[in-house]
Amino acid sequence: MSMLAEKVLKDLIKAIDNDELVLPTLPEVALKVREAAEDPDIGVAQLSKVIGNDAALTARIIKVVNSPLLRTNKEITDLQMAVGRLGINYTCNLATGLAMEQMFQATSDVVDRKMREVWNKSTEIAGICHVLCKHYTRLLPDQATLAGLVHQIGVLPILTYAEEHSELLADSISLNHVIEKIHPIIGDKILRTWEFPEQIAMVPSQYLDFSRDSAKVDYVDIVQVATLQSYMGSEHPYTQLDWSQIPAFRKLGLDPSHNLNEDEDLSAAMEAAMSMLQ
Repeated sequence: MSMLAEKVLKDLIKAIDNDELVLPTLPEVALKVREAAEDPDIGVAQLSKVIGNDAALTARIIKVVNSPLLRTNKEITDLQMAVGRLGINYTCNLATGLAMEQMFQATSDVVDRKMREVWNKSTEIAGICHVLCKHYTRLLPDQATLAGLVHQIGVLPILTYAEEHSELLADSISLNHVIEKIHPIIGDKILRTWEFPEQIAMVPSQYLDFSRDSAKVDYVDIVQVATLQSYMGSEHPYTQLDWSQIPAFRKLGLDPSHNLNEDEDLSAAMEAAMSMLQ
């Protein structure tokens, strides 16, 4: 590890330990949606009103409901109909996840490119999570999608830090090393600060623990397998691991050597899931 990476790691870990690291706040629309979701009496009309104040998010929700993955016989053009079709919980999780994209904004080109890269990878993994969850578990696909969208949220404060420290921006190897080392710790902290449910809040810090073996399949397993599947066929270091020794595959009942893209139905479903999130 370079001296620069060591120094930045020390600085950031110290800031985390002393609660001095400025954690990002949820976009306002996501906060309002989550607040609405906590009201047991919330109805489709009220939730639609909350989401309807954000034109971009409204368009995204309508796009999702009309995607090949969820499409009904009749095209849905109205937000209230879309929320009615998806249901309150599904809409809230989806709206929260999609609103995250607003946070991936930077003031410099280098950081902006890196943020785009992280967000694109997150939507890819979220799409795979949706399909894995639906086909191989009895867990909720909307929660799995949200877990995929937020699993790299810890990268944001590191990139914000990098924007203020040009020497780190100029050294992409050190920057990537710092991201790899501590984004899971920061991601965990962010999701707990945002009061995400425990089953999702623990995803950033645990999805890269390939020896992890919980009692039953959970969202960490889904994000872990989705991450590995996303690198299948590449020369990424994760493809050098012995996947047959990774418990998450067994818990999903999935053959580690099976490339989901070779299954026409699953491949089409993953394509649809990814495109609905982009």
